[in-house]
Amino acid sequence: MLKFKDITSWPPKRLREICVIDPSKRELNGLELSTSVSFGMMADLSEHKRVFCPHENKELRSVNKGGYSYFRTNDVLLAKMTPCFENGKSGIATDLKNNIGFGSTEFYVLRSNGEIDPNFLYDIISSDRFINEGKFSLVGTTGRRRLLKQFIESFEINLPPYEEQIQITLLLQAIEQYSEQIEIQGKNIKSLWINLINEFVNEKPSFGNFLDGKELKAYSYSEATEKIMRKIDPISYGIERIVNGENLESEDFKIRTWQKMGEGYLGPAFHVLFKPGDILYGSRRTYLKKVAEADFEGVCANTTYVIRAKEDILLQGLLKHIMLSDRFTRYSIGVSKGSTNPYINWKDLDNFQFQIPDIETQHEIVKVLDEIVGFIEDLKNQRLRMTVLKQILLNEIIG
Repeated sequence: MLKFKDITSWPPKRLREICVIDPSKRELNGLELSTSVSFGMMADLSEHKRVFCPHENKELRSVNKGGYSYFRTNDVLLAKMTPCFENGKSGIATDLKNNIGFGSTEFYVLRSNGEIDPNFLYDIISSDRFINEGKFSLVGTTGRRRLLKQFIESFEINLPPYEEQIQITLLLQAIEQYSEQIEIQGKNIKSLWINLINEFVNEKPSFGNFLDGKELKAYSYSEATEKIMRKIDPISYGIERIVNGENLESEDFKIRTWQKMGEGYLGPAFHVLFKPGDILYGSRRTYLKKVAEADFEGVCANTTYVIRAKEDILLQGLLKHIMLSDRFTRYSIGVSKGSTNPYINWKDLDNFQFQIPDIETQHEIVKVLDEIVGFIEDLKNQRLRMTVLKQILLNEIIG
């Protein structure tokens, strides 16, 4: 943990004492209206990213009237509206044209008065404590709730000396940079994984030298798989977990979230039992590539297909990878019905054709692909640990 000379001696300060919130546009009086300034909207403000650098430029005359937020280089921007606030949308304005920026009316702008380093100010407003306490200060109707300015003004911390603020932010930035490196590595590994799948699920399959000299047999989807329909009453069966389409994530085999039985009415459709090892496939908007391998028992709706491979032909472990291929996804999109919320019927998948080698070779391919997936999961966990570490340090500093 961080050690300082005397953390208890840091004076308590409210944010209104150490920064200006929403600086006045009157500062720009006398500036030529033809001056080029940066312009950025909410979509340009990232979640949990320190730097905010809008790439659009406009003339001052087109933005200085009306409700656009005004900011300068090194000002800290904070999303005031739900869910952007809860999701951690904030950042430090950087590389602004003529050091001036304008943007969304849904930004709060915080400017240091010199007592607080902008990076340390960003760390405060992006901390779990600030966001969690701020959730209780959201006002407005559902979907349009906003953070009260009074909450920001009255938020109190013990303020370290400026030099120690710099030390703290350097440490936190080092954690962020390491986390970003892990994220990049994860994306590269995931790209390799998808490319391997796409090369295998091809009209002319390849997988390194694994298929050299191997005889491949062509099968239709209906010949190699079956839909499992175990209809049950989840309450009398003793089911604890319910999975809906929103719980399945794109290109991610792991089911990470679910609902608990009894927390709310789910509707009569949630009666399909799945067991560990079953594949769950989201039949709506199949372009999202929602394919998961269950590692617990639960129920899902009949719009989520529960699938088993006929393992004398195709390994269950290989089927899940095949179903993530671009070729399978293009096929499923092509036979889906509806425009607003396209869906696919089980029978629509029957004629998808693919080629596979013998079972022994399938085992070798699955081993490679699953090891890559395991590596991707390890990188996710490393990044999560960095996020947790950063918040532990922030909690120690600001309470």
